[in-house]
Amino acid sequence: MIVVEPVTSAEDLGGLIAVEQASFLNPWTREMYVAELQNPDVSRLLVAKDSDGRIVGFCGFWLVLDELHINNLAVLPEYRRQGVASIILNRVFDDGRRAGAGRATLEVRRSNEIAQRLYARFGFAVAGVRRGYYRHPDEDALVLWREGLPASAGHGP
Repeated sequence: MIVVEPVTSAEDLGGLIAVEQASFLNPWTREMYVAELQNPDVSRLLVAKDSDGRIVGFCGFWLVLDELHINNLAVLPEYRRQGVASIILNRVFDDGRRAGAGRATLEVRRSNEIAQRLYARFGFAVAGVRRGYYRHPDEDALVLWREGLPASAGHGP
């Protein structure tokens, strides 16, 4: 069973950072996540824990006015393709809706077709391209938007 809960202190960041480092070519630093925790009016961090309490995934997002901006979503490699990302996204959308968000956006590497399929299942569509957005390796980002946040159903809409 996967449980998703907010990160409330810097002591909770160790597991999140382990997922980050296992998932991204250019991972955020601990300092970056501490800065996110220091901006609770905008920034939110959620972690997914397995039945043993191990952090197996996370999402960092911002709530700005009526928009939800997903900054990072990641799951440990051995937990991928088991619905963990969908569980996390449902919680993100629930939290966003409760905070007054009516739409969501994110950037994804052009080459990350697996993530693109996940986001498409949740109703995201390509709205633009940010040329050279990612570094090491250099790559364009697809800008995705979702108008209206879906009701939680355990899966995408």
